[in-house]
Amino acid sequence: MCFLSDSLAVYSCMSASASAREGSDIRVERLSEALERVNRTSRSAPVHLRTIAKAKATAEEAERFPFSVPIVRELETLSVNAAVTFLVGENGSGKSTILEGIAAAAGLPTIGTVGVADDETLGAQRSLGRALRLTWRQRTRRGFFLRAEDFFGFTKSLSKMRAELQTRLAEIEIEYQDRTAYAKGLAQMPMRTSLADMERRYGVDLDANSHGQSFLRLFASRLVPGGLYLLDEPEAPLSPQSQLALITMINDMVAQESQFIIATHSPILLAFPGALIYSCDRVPIEAVKFDELDHVVLTRDFLNDPEKFLRHLTSDE
Repeated sequence: MCFLSDSLAVYSCMSASASAREGSDIRVERLSEALERVNRTSRSAPVHLRTIAKAKATAEEAERFPFSVPIVRELETLSVNAAVTFLVGENGSGKSTILEGIAAAAGLPTIGTVGVADDETLGAQRSLGRALRLTWRQRTRRGFFLRAEDFFGFTKSLSKMRAELQTRLAEIEIEYQDRTAYAKGLAQMPMRTSLADMERRYGVDLDANSHGQSFLRLFASRLVPGGLYLLDEPEAPLSPQSQLALITMINDMVAQESQFIIATHSPILLAFPGALIYSCDRVPIEAVKFDELDHVVLTRDFLNDPEKFLRHLTSDE
């Protein structure tokens, strides 16, 4: 796919050693080009999921999680009629709960060790999913749900699967040592095919990369045009520069009729041009402009004058 090489090239360039002057110049130039491309992409691309509505909870349900969470309790109809929609709020605000409910209602596959339908910790979120009514412009079965906290478990399961396939190949070498090369090749073919497919999609060894590199490689390998992607705090394993690389990937997929709904704390991701942003700190949930977000205001104020915020930590009083 066309987005893959461009986006990973930006990421690779941003990750190069800043000590080399020439490399530093290239990095800045590529980053500038990437952000300019984001700004040029049309935000009028058609979306798949248009609205999310919650059925009225019974009196008994209203007292239980997740229906007792303020923004869930007050949720009626939420428009997500944008290529990129962000849910932002403090920990415990309910943004991830709503995203998990959408994932359950949409029935998307999960990148993780356990899917939403089978995860024992998400029983309450599945009940929310059953209460949600999704309105589609065009129903898509493409896409996935990704929680950053599940990413590391997924890479470990891939490493385990790879090791098991390699072990089986070695066993067949011994078992078929007195057989023809043709017979041995046939016996090994399923394992070699699975290994080749894993390496084509995820690389030889995700664990050999940094967490950020592995996350971006995994993310890029699973993106397909025309998908709906639900991402829960994808910035967790990413440096600020890697978050910019993620923006270019998202932008490339938006140009290919994909839609994203993202729960995040990251002011960098929230700056995505043309995104619809909802504050989950406000009840009921409310659309907010980027410059008015508490996350953005606080981050900007801190960076402009960190001494103002840290002075009390160094005070003798």
